[in-house]
Amino acid sequence: MPEAAVPPVLDASALLAYLANEPGAEIVADAIAGGAAICTVNLAEALSTLATHGKDPVETVSELTERGLLNGAITVEPFTTADAIEAARLRPLTRTSGLSLADRACLAVAHRLAATALTADHAWTDLGLDLNIRVIRDRKP
Repeated sequence: MPEAAVPPVLDASALLAYLANEPGAEIVADAIAGGAAICTVNLAEALSTLATHGKDPVETVSELTERGLLNGAITVEPFTTADAIEAARLRPLTRTSGLSLADRACLAVAHRLAATALTADHAWTDLGLDLNIRVIRDRKP
């Protein structure tokens, strides 16, 4: 029997691209259709960005849950102590590329789950990390 595929872990940028139907949204939609995960830190970052644009976080979570996305097609993964250690370990390796705590949280959870991290941030692929990273859209010329 074939081994089940490990669902990808969404960065906040990937979830936001999907919700706004931005370039790369179709890649994220395919990932969600097959089952995806997002860590609590990245969910907080996405909700914060939406709140900056006037969306109520409680209403957003309710809408996403009603649509069968959160804790349905998208599993919300906790950010564990082991993830915190991994995110801290990544800090010196990623600092010059400007990765945020949320970026490193996504990478740490993807590492823990042995999953691919989906992001819109091309800087991740330039780091030479031993992680599976998939950028959802082409670099801007």
